[in-house]
Amino acid sequence: MNNQQDIARQISSYITNSEEEMIKTLEKLVRTESPSKQPEVFPRILDFLSKELNVLGYEAFRFPGKNTGGFLFAHPKKRRKHNPVQLLVGHCDTVWKTDTLLSMPFQEAEDRISGPGAYDMKAGITQILYALKTLKVLKLKPELTPVIFINTDEEIGSRESKKALARLARIARRAFILEPPLGPEGKLKTERKGVGRFLLKVKGKAAHAGLDPEKGISAIVELSHQVQKLYAMNDPDRGITVNVGMISGGVSPNVIAPESSAEIDVRVNNEKDGAWITKKILGLTPDLPDSELYIEGGIGRQPMEATARNRALWEAAKKNGNQLGLNLNHGKAGGGSDGNITSLYTATLDGLGTPGDGAHAPHEYIFKSGLIERTALLTLLLLEPDLKPDS
Repeated sequence: MNNQQDIARQISSYITNSEEEMIKTLEKLVRTESPSKQPEVFPRILDFLSKELNVLGYEAFRFPGKNTGGFLFAHPKKRRKHNPVQLLVGHCDTVWKTDTLLSMPFQEAEDRISGPGAYDMKAGITQILYALKTLKVLKLKPELTPVIFINTDEEIGSRESKKALARLARIARRAFILEPPLGPEGKLKTERKGVGRFLLKVKGKAAHAGLDPEKGISAIVELSHQVQKLYAMNDPDRGITVNVGMISGGVSPNVIAPESSAEIDVRVNNEKDGAWITKKILGLTPDLPDSELYIEGGIGRQPMEATARNRALWEAAKKNGNQLGLNLNHGKAGGGSDGNITSLYTATLDGLGTPGDGAHAPHEYIFKSGLIERTALLTLLLLEPDLKPDS
């Protein structure tokens, strides 16, 4: 048995023996409900994470948000000065409202663990804690210093935390994103689509629908024309999707609508297409005489593209997976994550969380065996030398 195999065996054995403790940590995280849009709930879960990291020899810093719960950054208390770093990224916010546990309780079955946020992505946060603990207990020293970033606004676009994350990504040699993998089979995410949001407002002119309809300009009719134009921008061959997800307008059934609006979701495969579709949407013009359009928005998360440096991280994961007896695969995700941000600046591998299913759905769960296997994989990846690909 060579040294790498021996290390993989030690890591796997230690984490397997820690299963009960890991599940208790995950249970604590799930039971500490943390909906994105309730910033007042986050001190409790960030407090818990800070204490856990302190025990592991990390100094945790909390940065408050203006309209969110802020974010947490942690680095080893004792670290080699000027040593390059690797970034572990997670989020502790969920899409679930407070008291969801009443209808969707934390449950442990023979092969599954379910509960709000278990899959997306409190299992991933548990993996971060126990990968660091494994390194500490087994006295394994990574070449690159691990640092941790956990935010509270990922599910709502990381609007307040993305600047800080981008600054960290610029100085990190690589980033591991602990989002759930793709599908129950657990494919790692090597590409992600870019995500855009646009708001289209239409201004018309009110008039009585029965007495003077000809004096009005219907903002709803104008919006209907614009919706058709937007859907015509869909290009499946290029991977461009445009969806009008919400519309509103009008003041009363007997009034020609003086205003209307639409919220638009856009997904693209690459930065070039993002710029193209943005120009198209912002360049929409009205069809009805004297109606007006007001359009705002853009691509908030640039695509996570298939770069050479990202590919090098995937190859490292595949190799380390083989050491653990895992036959890993990879794929592209249609949704965005903080990996879209880090990939702009450093090598990024996403979907390193625990396999399961039901993100944002009532049946959300993880596989218990996956929690062990993917924590072992993360630990081995942290021990990888600096890969330094060409681009």
